[in-house]
Amino acid sequence: MASEQKTFTFEDVSKHAKINDCWVIIFGKVYNVTPFMEEHPGGSEVVLAATGKDATGDFEDTGHSLEAKEMMDKYYIGEVDQLTVPLTRMYTLSTPDKARSHSTIGSDPTRELMVKILKFLVPFLILGLVFTLRA
Repeated sequence: MASEQKTFTFEDVSKHAKINDCWVIIFGKVYNVTPFMEEHPGGSEVVLAATGKDATGDFEDTGHSLEAKEMMDKYYIGEVDQLTVPLTRMYTLSTPDKARSHSTIGSDPTRELMVKILKFLVPFLILGLVFTLRA
């Protein structure tokens, strides 16, 4: 019995990122894993962390068993349009210039110097503490 295969955009799949409505993309296929969330051996948090991206790498890195891979068939709901999947997950980072422009304090060269010194010294202090406690 041939049925029409459903194709989803990445944006469509990304909207389903809640514990009670969870879809993931693995090997270009879309799975509605909502019924499996509470049963997942790693917990629902692991599955939720795989939403909003192509989770193939995460799935493969975990080393799922053949049984787990066969189980996926019952959650399959369609394919993802590969042209809509970003190559990497996009993050929006605030640049230092943007952060300063929104700051009411302004630029303080002394404070910046102290931060640089602390970034340098703190790892050495931690190492010193570790070696002291080992002795």
